[in-house]
Order: sequence, then structure tokens, then C-alpha cells
Amino acid sequence: MTSPSPRFSVHDLDCRRGDRLVFRGVSFALGGSASLILRGPNGSGKSSLLRVLAGLTPPLSGSLRWEGQDIAEDWAAHRARLHFIGHLDPLKPVLTAAEMLLFWSLLRGGSPATARRALEQFRLDGLADLPCRFLSAGQRRRLSLARLVASTAQLWLLDEPTIGLDEASIGDLVAAIAEHRTTGGIVIAATHVPLALEGAAVLAMDEFARRELVA
Repeated sequence: MTSPSPRFSVHDLDCRRGDRLVFRGVSFALGGSASLILRGPNGSGKSSLLRVLAGLTPPLSGSLRWEGQDIAEDWAAHRARLHFIGHLDPLKPVLTAAEMLLFWSLLRGGSPATARRALEQFRLDGLADLPCRFLSAGQRRRLSLARLVASTAQLWLLDEPTIGLDEASIGDLVAAIAEHRTTGGIVIAATHVPLALEGAAVLAMDEFARRELVA
């Protein structure tokens, strides 16, 4: 899949985990405001691909480019432009929801105003003064996702972002993604459940999966 003016592109990406080749030959190109959904059964490499895209796992081979520049030339700049949401919710138990978002927003180039907006967008303003240790699993997930809105990251990488969310909260997430795309932001999400992202491309990871032992 390609875009007329790709902003973020991946070329012939291979990934190995231990002695197994997880996937081979993944390529795609996304322009600004694009979204890509990663599909496939467990073990097809969705999470591994997101970790490679985030710079958390080095690829076996292949390249990643942002606006034509090889990301390997400046990994720090790439990590500064992205926000990765994994399965865990890395929240400080002693901080309140408002303090957690304010800390994250200021750390990632936002402001107190963006932190407040993030609380409201995920309907957490009524829990603003509650320490994170008292939040339910669903509330913790919403707070973790609210960090997306509280930062200025251009590239969102989301691994099963709907875990623990009810229907209304999934709607909040879809709305946040849509708003992010209006500013030219890019979203790549791995998910097992339907996620109504208008115009999203789909990458079937099982087409690239490889399980054989490698030397």
C-alpha cells in the first residue's frame, strides 16, 4: 500500500525473535492523516511490528523512513515524534489522573491546557483528583490513552488499544484518532476487534508471517 506523498514508509522489513523469523518483507507507505490497521491471529507479528516501528526492537533487515530520511540516522528524533501504547498502562500509582496527564503533557511538548483537554476527551475530568492506584482497569486504560491527546506526537502506534474499554470509551478513542488525523497525524493500530477508522488501510500480517527456524 502506498501514498502519493509518503510521510512514513517501511521497506522490506524483516523481524526475528529469538531463533524464529516473525515476519518477512513488510512494506507500506503512509501519507499525512493516514491510518493503518494491523490484522492477524495471535503470533502473526502485529506487536513485533509495532515495536520495530517504535524503535524498541531492531529489525533484522529493511529500513524505515520519515519524510524520505532513514530513521536509523536519528533514532532519538524518531522516538520524539511518536507515542507507543502497549498492553500495559504505565501510570504512577501515587499521582492523580490530572497530575499524570500534566506531567506527560509537559514532558512531550504539551501544556496544562492540552492535559485538561485530554481529561475531558476521555471523560476523566470527574476523576482528576483521584490517585491512579484507585482507578479501575478501564479507567486506567482511558487515562493511558488520554496521554496521546496530551502530547504532541505525530505518529501514534497502538497495540490492542481497546483492551478494557466499553463501547463509549471506544467511541472516545475513535474520535481522538479522527481529530489527530485532521492535523496530519498518522495512526497505526493492531487490533482484534472492529475499529471504525474512516478510510483506514488494512495490513494482513499473516501474509508476512514466517515460523521456520533460522540459522
